[in-house]
Amino acid sequence: MDGVLIIITALTVLAAAVVGFFIGARFGRGQSTVDTEKLRSAEERAVGLSAQLELLTTQHEQLQERHDIDQKILRTLEPVTKTLERMDQKVQELERQRTSQHSQLTEQLRQAASSDEQLRQTTETLASALRSTATRGRWGEVQLRRVVEAAGLLERVDFDVQTQVTSDSGTGTPDMIVHLPGNKHIAVDAKVPFSAYWDAQQISPAATGEEAARRHSLLTQHVRAVRSHVDALGKKSYWEGLGASPEIVICFLPSEALLSAAIEEDPDLLDWAFSKKVALASPVTLWSVLKTVAFSWQQDVLTEDAKKLFDAGRELHQRLGLLAGRIDTLGRSIGQSAKNYNQFIATLETRVIPSARRLSAFGDDEQLMSELAAIDEPIRPLTQSELTDAPELEPGSND
Repeated sequence: MDGVLIIITALTVLAAAVVGFFIGARFGRGQSTVDTEKLRSAEERAVGLSAQLELLTTQHEQLQERHDIDQKILRTLEPVTKTLERMDQKVQELERQRTSQHSQLTEQLRQAASSDEQLRQTTETLASALRSTATRGRWGEVQLRRVVEAAGLLERVDFDVQTQVTSDSGTGTPDMIVHLPGNKHIAVDAKVPFSAYWDAQQISPAATGEEAARRHSLLTQHVRAVRSHVDALGKKSYWEGLGASPEIVICFLPSEALLSAAIEEDPDLLDWAFSKKVALASPVTLWSVLKTVAFSWQQDVLTEDAKKLFDAGRELHQRLGLLAGRIDTLGRSIGQSAKNYNQFIATLETRVIPSARRLSAFGDDEQLMSELAAIDEPIRPLTQSELTDAPELEPGSND
């Protein structure tokens, strides 16, 4: 706008100069001749400049109006501008947060990838270790002890480990013998059929074709391994060497998946194991059985305590009866003593004192002795049935 004003001012000054020149050229004194062509040219230029001046003035007015409109628009849009500025700041802040979160997410993904790799290596190491028969046996024993302790049983009180059992089938050593109330016992042996099961789990259940057939073959091998363990335990007949105990041995599989996979592949497996007097037990099943055993022991202890309390009460009742007999004897003895005392007083007063008085007639008249009172208070008899129905005391009894 300032540039336009400067141009308009310059044109105005120039037009004024041309007009002044024109007027001076036409009417000025001392000028002898005037070039008509120059005057005409000057007039044309003056007219042109005047037209440009009017055009510029009109444009200036239009620009001024537009400027005023723009100012009004800017004032109207000022809140929007502030809002946009705030939005821009918020967007920048969100961008910084996104960048920070992206960095954190990247770090977390890196850590997750590292953890997955460590887990994979650990799983491979565990799988390799569990392929060893000794390692699997040790794992099964550890899991068995954890389940037993979780059920609340105590070693050497409620169960024993690695105890030899001799029966008609020979000598065997189950992993654990659980003691039941009434001097009865149940043998528990941990078995871990793992290799075929692990190989089968590497194949997706949704596999088809050769992979599905291979998975089915591996699960069939897993079932055969479980059946082999069941058959071996059934032949050992541990219950024959444990006295009057239930005719059953528990085959403990330390993983729910090992048992469920075998049963899913062979639904008749449980019935077949029962026919061999072997109970297949997962950790949950065994824990339930042992928890019942622990509760039975608690009830047995309560029953034994109640029996002891009953015996003590009966003994106390008998001894109270004997004590009542002694009290009754003592009461009768006290009554007889009172009777003898009264007879003594009567003899003293009716026979001895009169004779003494006759002797006192020869001496002073002083009273020989004070009067003695008889005992008239009766002995209170026993009235309670626990005391009156007491057995008679035997002579010389010390109860």
